[in-house]
Amino acid sequence: MQLIILSGASSDIAKAYFNELHNELTDAIIVTLSRSDFDNSFNSTTQHNVRHQHFITDYSDASLAAVATELARYDTPLSQLMIFNGMLHNSDHAPERKLSDISQAHFIDSMKTNALLPIACVNAFVPLLNRKTPSVICALSARVGSISDNKLGGWYSYRASKAALNMLFKSAAIEIKRRFQHNHCVLFHPGTTDTPLSKPFQANVPADKLFTPEFVAKQLYKFVADTHFLSQLDNPAYIDWQGKTIDW
Repeated sequence: MQLIILSGASSDIAKAYFNELHNELTDAIIVTLSRSDFDNSFNSTTQHNVRHQHFITDYSDASLAAVATELARYDTPLSQLMIFNGMLHNSDHAPERKLSDISQAHFIDSMKTNALLPIACVNAFVPLLNRKTPSVICALSARVGSISDNKLGGWYSYRASKAALNMLFKSAAIEIKRRFQHNHCVLFHPGTTDTPLSKPFQANVPADKLFTPEFVAKQLYKFVADTHFLSQLDNPAYIDWQGKTIDW
């Protein structure tokens, strides 16, 4: 029996990953987290021993701790913590093109959503890991979070928050590995995916480089489920949708 947690379950990629688990697993507890109801579920008539439980959370420390306490009652080791939360823009702010576009409020919101929220999830659910059970902790990062890959500038808040996420995962991976030798942390760049996050920026994306959430979910599952593949990479791994490593 596997315990798998999907944070940010309202995102299109998370929903596609949920369906990918539906296709791949026969013995698991799938837990979804979001700020509202989850409008997807397994058809119980077609499943073997796969259960789904949804939690509505505000992602505060207290709320996440309450979820972790509830999940500990399953007495099932955590095998995947998949973090899909992320923010690029909102109704008030677009990605910055120049220094004068930087907004303190938007920068702080980006840091909270893209860096602090994921590491808060890691902190809350690490106690559910088991020393003998292989496990993966994965968050959606982005190639623009790479400092060495930044050739175009701009997008200050998003770049900075994803770079911060990468560094937080780097430190967390070192700490977690001391206690859980079979854990691997992964930072995953999905490429440009046809979701509301990328919608305003798709005009110049070639058709073969605009991916469906279903394609991204299949690629992501293929990599995180392959313990041999992960063992060949650094911890944390920083990879793209092809499984290729990204320079920090």
